[in-house]
Amino acid sequence: MRATRARATGPQAADLLTIGEIARRSGFTQSAVRYYDDLSLLSATRTVGGQRRFHRSSLRRLALIRAARNMGLSLEEIAATLAALPHEPVPAQADWVAATDDLGKRLDERISALEALRDRLTGCIGCGCMSLDNCSAFNPGDCAGAGGSGAVYLPDLLRRGCPPSAELPVTLQAR
Repeated sequence: MRATRARATGPQAADLLTIGEIARRSGFTQSAVRYYDDLSLLSATRTVGGQRRFHRSSLRRLALIRAARNMGLSLEEIAATLAALPHEPVPAQADWVAATDDLGKRLDERISALEALRDRLTGCIGCGCMSLDNCSAFNPGDCAGAGGSGAVYLPDLLRRGCPPSAELPVTLQAR
């Protein structure tokens, strides 16, 4: 009877990709891959020489990062979604379904906010103030001024600024 060797539970050398391979296959630059690893959005192992090696499942994480960024989500929002996924073992299908359901809900919120903006675009943008002629109808006595700066009647989702990609929210910097 032949003895079979049980496969070890961690990533095997054949399952690991170099930073160049992961960058080429994902479409991200190597510096972006390093950046996402430094933010703990990815998980790399290190060789004896200190080189990063990424499990193949990192390609799926990078695809999710690209899709979420294209949806307009911040790195902080993406980090919250990815934090719910296990790094080891490789996330199962159910883990990905839960993560993408959460992103779907966020996308639905953004769609609703954008539809509300579209519907108000030709009139008042909520009061920034676009029309001095109609302002008394939408903002009598400039009551919006007490609500803060900017278009205070817009949904919060459309009012908050998105930090430039080079600058991170404090919560991501202090991992």
